[in-house]
Amino acid sequence: MTDKRKHVASPLARQTLLDSDLVRPIAGKRPMRLLPWLQVVKIGGRSIMDRGREAIVPIVEELRKLLPEHRLLILTGAGIRARHLYSVGLDLGLPVGSLAPMAASEAGQNGHILAAMLAADGVSYVEHPTVADQLAIHLSATRAVVGSAFPPYHHHEFPGSRIPPHRGDTGAFLLADALGAAGLTIVEDVDGVYTSDPNADSAEKPELLRDVSYTELAAMQGTLPFDRAMVDVMANARHLERIQIINGLVPGRLTAALRGEHAGTIVRTGAYPG
Repeated sequence: MTDKRKHVASPLARQTLLDSDLVRPIAGKRPMRLLPWLQVVKIGGRSIMDRGREAIVPIVEELRKLLPEHRLLILTGAGIRARHLYSVGLDLGLPVGSLAPMAASEAGQNGHILAAMLAADGVSYVEHPTVADQLAIHLSATRAVVGSAFPPYHHHEFPGSRIPPHRGDTGAFLLADALGAAGLTIVEDVDGVYTSDPNADSAEKPELLRDVSYTELAAMQGTLPFDRAMVDVMANARHLERIQIINGLVPGRLTAALRGEHAGTIVRTGAYPG
């Protein structure tokens, strides 16, 4: 009998996908940039959205003025209500995979608020599946869309911690890098990354780090103005060579950052140039 089976030649056919050394010749190449013209802006939940009108309205007005210059994916984080959810959930003994979607729902609520304020400019809120599959068509019809910054791990969240480690900042970085975006700007209520918490009572005055690498941040102790898990994922970045953390309470900082100016702290990732 004639063997009529079709054989497809593949460099990975005889390799184990768990061996990084064997897979590297094929998988080690930089993937294509899907949306190289996209700017991703992550708005802090506790630092910006929880402050209400005095913080949100100026940010919205600044974003509105930036729409003719950039096509934006605006992502929102969770605020103090998520911390309340964590507290109640931990008291009830809920697993980390159940806490993650609860906090993500609060980030989505913040996104709906921001999108509603920009609705007159054609901006709307989209869910995770739409961002993953239809973001390009939305941004061909409008200059910006709003989404939740939380990664959709939900019940698949890593069980190494009782609090979900992958929150808004990490989700924004993963998404921006996967899309091959032009940049990621994280909007907080501090001027950037300091050597120690600038809001803590300390005899030692904290120093603002204008330019720092992810490896230096990994070695630092204490709090950071973003999720510490983001430092870990920076090591495997494919496109984003740097991100910038700015103070959204200072008018003009976001505009400067999106125009490529140094307006806060630049954090350099593990992505190689080219």
